[in-house]
Amino acid sequence: MNEELNLMKDKSIVLIDGVCHLCQGVVRFIIPRDPEAKFLFAPLQNEIAAKLMKESGLQPGQLNTVILLENGVYYTESAAVLRIVRKLRFPWPAAYVFILVPRPLRNALYRYVAKNRYRWFGRDGQCMLPTPEIKRRFL
Repeated sequence: MNEELNLMKDKSIVLIDGVCHLCQGVVRFIIPRDPEAKFLFAPLQNEIAAKLMKESGLQPGQLNTVILLENGVYYTESAAVLRIVRKLRFPWPAAYVFILVPRPLRNALYRYVAKNRYRWFGRDGQCMLPTPEIKRRFL
C-alpha cells in the first residue's frame, strides 16, 4: 500500500462507485481527456478509498457521491465533478462556469441523478476491472 500512496503525490484522486455503470463511464470519459494523467482512480469499495475517506472524516462505504481528493482537500457531489472537468483537455474546462450556479441547486441535480443512477444506467456485481492500458491509473 505504501507504493500506492507514493503514486498519489501531486495527483488528484477520483473515488467512484466501482459497480455503477455511470461512474465507470465517467472514468472512461476522463482518461482520454486527461493525457497528462493528472487523475488517479479508485473504487469506493476498495481499502485505499476506505483509508482515504476515513482520514478525511467521510463515512467509508458512502457510495452516493464521487469524491475528489486534490491537494489534501476533499470535494464531493457537483463540486467534485466541476473541479474534475476544469482539469480536462479543452473544451471541457469551460463547463466550470456552472460553479456560478448556487451549490444547493447544483447538488440537488447531482443527488437526483445519483439516486437514480442504478435504475437508469445499471450496475455490475463487482467493481470494474481496468484494462492493461489504464491499470496504472488505478489505486
